[in-house]
Order: sequence, then structure tokens, then C-alpha cells
Amino acid sequence: MSVRVDSNAGWTPEPTLPKPTGRPRLPAHDPFYDPPSGFATLPEGTLLRSREVELAFLGVIRQQITAWQLLYRTSDLNGVAEAGITTVLLPSGVEPGDDRPLLAYQCAIDAVADSAFPSYALRRGAWAPGAVPQLELLVIASALDRGWVVSIADHEGQNGYFGAAREPGYRVLDGIRAALGFGPLGLRDDTPVGVWGYSGGGMASSWVVEMAPDYAPELDIVGAALGAPVGDPGQTFIRLNGTFHAGLPALVVAGLRHIYPGLDRVIEQHVDNDGLRKLDLIEKLGTVAAIVRFARDDFDDYTDIPLADLLATPEVLEVFEDIRLGERTPTCPLFVVQPIHDQIIHIEDVDGQVNRYVDGGAHVTYRRDRCSEHLSLMVLAAPTVLDWLSDRFAGRALPDAGTKTVLSMALNPSAIRGFAALARAAGKVVLGRKLGRNSEPTTIRERVRARNARRLSA
Repeated sequence: MSVRVDSNAGWTPEPTLPKPTGRPRLPAHDPFYDPPSGFATLPEGTLLRSREVELAFLGVIRQQITAWQLLYRTSDLNGVAEAGITTVLLPSGVEPGDDRPLLAYQCAIDAVADSAFPSYALRRGAWAPGAVPQLELLVIASALDRGWVVSIADHEGQNGYFGAAREPGYRVLDGIRAALGFGPLGLRDDTPVGVWGYSGGGMASSWVVEMAPDYAPELDIVGAALGAPVGDPGQTFIRLNGTFHAGLPALVVAGLRHIYPGLDRVIEQHVDNDGLRKLDLIEKLGTVAAIVRFARDDFDDYTDIPLADLLATPEVLEVFEDIRLGERTPTCPLFVVQPIHDQIIHIEDVDGQVNRYVDGGAHVTYRRDRCSEHLSLMVLAAPTVLDWLSDRFAGRALPDAGTKTVLSMALNPSAIRGFAALARAAGKVVLGRKLGRNSEPTTIRERVRARNARRLSA
């Protein structure tokens, strides 16, 4: 993948559109998502068009958040040009600029259906039952309450290819580029950028930091927090098949069959008509609906050869190898959290991802939590993650690298204090009140001063 060229070849983005009225359309039926002709010749990250949007918790409770959606040029798995979209947020009433950092937050979309995309699910009037991004707004609110700008890309792309390799990184990084160049946010080219995501969002965030050194080296990514980042999606498929969470690997197969021709041939050859119908059906379901509908489903029931033999075919092994994380080393510091008793993502898979990063020379602070399970750790780790990101934005000293197993991240003294702030921010979302009163521009100024001092001393 080539590095982005700075020149936009005379391109001028379309004027920002006002807030649409009425119930939002699904992305597949919304012309805003259609790129203008000739966009493929533009550099990655070029802003194509923008519009103001109104956000609401669960589609109903109006949020006092200033929000825009940016359509920009990005690339798919094979480097083919496509249009990406990110929703950028600024706390209502907060002035742009003032050395604010940018947080790239990756939601756990975990679905093929476009009703689960953040650009739709977060909007007022959206009908997206079971879409995880709607609930993640409760956590995103804490970043906004600190005065950070937040970018939330549709990292699965407009076709919702859950589990794809590399391209989530391209889409998020190009969304960051578009946000840095979007005037109303008041950001600079050297704005410090943080990356955060949990579960499916942690997997996407892993691709962001793995792709960044070669794809977007000009971005000042100061740190990434990876929560339960999957590690090895192929092994996760094997473990979850036939369990209560069998719908999750089925969603991955439903998406990946469209971009890996070899996998699609194997499925067409060995999966019966009932199995093919189920894959077609699951593409239309949100995350929660897919889990409930396909609980305990076993792929072995729909194949004409044993599933173990199907998984051992060269075409499937090639996909599993391609989507495994940790084969490229991030250059920014990492903070990884993972429950030991995770019912969805096995601790060994995340251990392996972390070990591969460490072997490559990455600075990784890894916390393995004994008491949490998959869903609870997202909330229990959030105060510590937010403080860690705040320290990275401020340019403070890194904590020691290494792996520690803790009883619970909730027992950290700073985390205990952070839960009150987390609850306040979530309460503001539920009540539709203003965010951003705990702004941290002074910490960013500290970082700028420290960086300038380092440059002078060099």
C-alpha cells in the first residue's frame, strides 16, 4: 500500500450540508454515501463531502453534541478506492481548536447489516435494535466530557465486512486524515491522536495501529488502547461454533465470503442450501439479534464434509492466516486489557497477539483481569483507559511495559475515582445534557511545550 500523497490535485470538497430532516435513511439508501465521480484519483483521506447530523441515545434521546459526518476517499482490502464515512463529535458549546486531541474510537459493529453502522445507529430517529454502537455512546461520552474531539468511523466499510483484514485500519486512518482537514473541528496536522476500541472495536483498533506505520506515518498517534482485541479470529470461530455465541462467527463468515473468493467457493461447494439461507439471513440482523437467533448453531450441521476437514482446506487456512492479528508491529505505545475468563475471546489468543507485538519491539502494557468477563471489563477498564490516553495526550512518561495479571481493574484507586466521572458522563447522555465541562486543553498545551522542548534540545 502506497503512502498518501499530500496534494489533492486541486480538489475542493463539496460545501457542508445542513442537518437532514426526518427519519434517517439506511446507508444503502442514502445518497450522501455515494462518492462523486472521479474520487478514486484523489489521495487517501481526501474529504469529499460533509453534513451536520443530530445524534440521539438509542435513536430517541437528543444529544447536545455537535456532530458532522465526513465522506472521504479510502481503500478496501486490496487497495481499491472506495468511499468511507466517519462521524466526528465535538461537545456542544465547546469552541474548536484550543489544542484539543482527537480520539479515534472504533465501535464493536459486529454485524453485516448497515443498521448497525455508527453513522446510522447514532443518529436521532435511527431504528437499530441490538446495535452495539448505540450503547457505546455511554462510554464515548466520557471522552467528550474531557473535551476531546472524537472520530467514529464505519470501519467495516459500506458493505459491512466484519472480520476483514487490514481495511478497517485504512478506513479509520483515512477518517482521521479527513477529520484533521475539516475546518469546523479546528484541528491541526500535528494534533495528537489516540486510538481506542473494545472487542470488535479492539480488533479494528489493532488493524489501525498495525497499518499506521506504513499507511499513515504522518499521523501523530500517541497511543492505542486495545480492549479484548480478539487476537486470532480463526481460533475464535472454532471455539464459538456451536455455543451460545455461535452467531458471531457466522457473522464473520457471512461477511468474509464476499471478499475472499476461495472461501466463497468452499462455502458454495460444501454448505447446503439451509446453511446458505442462514448466511443470507444473518447479513440482515444486528449483533444481538444474530446471537439470539443463531445460539447453539453448529456449522457442522450444514456441511457435506466434517467441519474439521472444511477448516483444513487451503482456502480457509489462507483466510485464517490473513486475519490473524499481531503479524505487524505498531510503533505507538499500547495498553491492552483482557479478561482471563472471557466467554467469547480466549485469553490465549490475546496473549499471542501481545507476544507477537512485544517480539517485534512494541511497548505494550498488558493487563489480564481475573474477575471480569467479556462485557463487564469494557466498563470496568474504561476509567483506567481514559486516564492512560489522557497521559499520552499530555506527553507524560509511559508506564512500564510488561504483562500483569490483576484481580480486577476496578480495584485500581484511580479507577475507583474515575467511575464517578464515567457515571456522570453516562448520566448526561441518558438525560440529554451537555458534555465537555471537564475539558483538558491545559494537558495538551503541556504536551506541546514538552515536544517543543525536546526538539530544541535535539
